Amino acid sequence: MPRTRRLVPEDLPLHIWIRGNNKQWIFRAPEDKEYYLAQLYRFKQPHEIVIYHYCLMDNHIHIILGVRRSEGLSRFMLRVNLSYFSLYRDKYGYCGHFFQNRFHSNIIDSDPYLLQCGKYIELNPVRAKMVEAPEHYQFSSYPYYALGAEDPLVSPDPAYLALSSVPEKRRTLYTTFVVDPSTVSSQRLRDQRYIGSDAFIKKAEAFWGFPNKKHPVGRPPKARQTKE
Repeated sequence: MPRTRRLVPEDLPLHIWIRGNNKQWIFRAPEDKEYYLAQLYRFKQPHEIVIYHYCLMDNHIHIILGVRRSEGLSRFMLRVNLSYFSLYRDKYGYCGHFFQNRFHSNIIDSDPYLLQCGKYIELNPVRAKMVEAPEHYQFSSYPYYALGAEDPLVSPDPAYLALSSVPEKRRTLYTTFVVDPSTVSSQRLRDQRYIGSDAFIKKAEAFWGFPNKKHPVGRPPKARQTKE
């Protein structure tokens, strides 16, 4: 089955996620994650990418980003992942397929779903019981938004900036927002192309010509044969 064309708007953010092959670990040590973040920083400017939120888990990666040129996204992800795989292969003597398929993506309605998706990925380490609170995890964008930590990788989420003109108040509002239990679901991020209101989804389906529901990756199942 041919690949579905990737939808890459230049005026809307995208949620990107990548898994290790067979859900194997991508990162074995903290310095591996530090190296991957360094590659994101290294290649984002040449390919005109802005990164709003991110979270590196042991066996998968989440990034919420914007693109200035739609053709730059695939090249950006290719260069980042090849650069990281080269390190991983040499360091651990790995051979074989490393990432599971190509990276996945969703188109996000900027407001309020951009913050909702950012919140979802930054809470991943808590849901995985790696830490008790998101501020205890250093490989995500949460410390930037909630604690005011410096992070040269992050460009401020426009929806975050709209919370308040006062930085301290923004951080307080964001931490309150994150602990609220409402958020997008993992199933929605996995199965849908467009993350937003019903009106946004309907408009996106008409504009792009693709339904919101994604088709499973791979060949369609064979029709069941019945005996006469």
